[in-house]
Amino acid sequence: MDLGTLFQSMIFVSAILTILLILLQQRGASLGAGFGSSGELYTTRRGLERSLFGATVVTALIFVLSILCLLFIPVAAA
Repeated sequence: MDLGTLFQSMIFVSAILTILLILLQQRGASLGAGFGSSGELYTTRRGLERSLFGATVVTALIFVLSILCLLFIPVAAA
């Protein structure tokens, strides 16, 4: 397995995981927000929500860094 294939695999896996983690996160849109009133309330992340947020940030960083590595590391053409 060469370096190019490794980075391409990392890009694919981290992209799928990032999408899934973003979709798992809840937004605080209450029923009142659908009728025009903004039910905005600032709350801190706790428990599973905080872990999901941290995992999303980590997978997004892996995604970006693996793209940058693939850009700057010369890969032999097949």
